[in-house]
Amino acid sequence: MVNETKVLDIHKEKLPKADTERTRECPCFIPRSDIYEVDDKIVLLLDMPGVNPNAINITLDKSVLTVNGYVRVDEPEGYSLMHAEYETGDYERSFRISNQIDQSNIDAIYNNGTLKLILPKSKSAMPQRITVKVGE
Repeated sequence: MVNETKVLDIHKEKLPKADTERTRECPCFIPRSDIYEVDDKIVLLLDMPGVNPNAINITLDKSVLTVNGYVRVDEPEGYSLMHAEYETGDYERSFRISNQIDQSNIDAIYNNGTLKLILPKSKSAMPQRITVKVGE
């Protein structure tokens, strides 16, 4: 039971107060992410439910990859909310990436509330095979 409580608390983590002010009147969450390494790329998966793909901004500035997702809440007409367990809000997260990533070829795919970022490794970061020559 203790582990379940910790998991629920983690999912509600909001961005800490910063030196800047937000212009939107809603909470801002840190999207949970999984990071996978494959031979030739790094894959980041970020949970961003409720975000319209057109409301996702991804920027890369000085090796910092920043993802912002904005949620627009549509309430059904003719209904009034009696109880809500799902809290909506925007998403923001930044990652510092190394120079071993080919920063000009990063791809982003959004599907069913999950943003997938594909960061290809640069050729200099790829393992190289060195052939052995028979010599004198």
